[in-house]
Amino acid sequence: MSSTFFTWLRSPAAREYFFSTHFWGPVANWGLPLAALADLRKDEEVISGTMTTALACYSMVFMRFAWRVQPRNYLLFACHLTNATAQSVQEFRFVNYWHMGGREKNLGITDEAVQPVTGEVTKAIVAAREEADKVDKQ
Repeated sequence: MSSTFFTWLRSPAAREYFFSTHFWGPVANWGLPLAALADLRKDEEVISGTMTTALACYSMVFMRFAWRVQPRNYLLFACHLTNATAQSVQEFRFVNYWHMGGREKNLGITDEAVQPVTGEVTKAIVAAREEADKVDKQ
């Protein structure tokens, strides 16, 4: 199998491939998934949910393109598959942090730690509600 690859590597078809956009386009595009993989180590607070969603959708669209174009561009497909996977993980981290209690857990905020508000205005509102309940019952 390796001898077949090395024979192809010396052929004009290989030179044509390595000097085409089918090779250099995906190679240049690998910056997106590499940056996304590096971002997996960053704090969840800096994740942009909108941008992460846009990049995941972008990669899914171009995965389909890489698969449908003839000849199939496996290098571009792998690039966008990696990016879509990394962006999906980032999206999960974003949702977990902002919408599923991850931020509160990170900050050490629990339900017991939250004290009820008992200021003067709150007391006046409670008294007004009690008075309104008395009037409604009469």
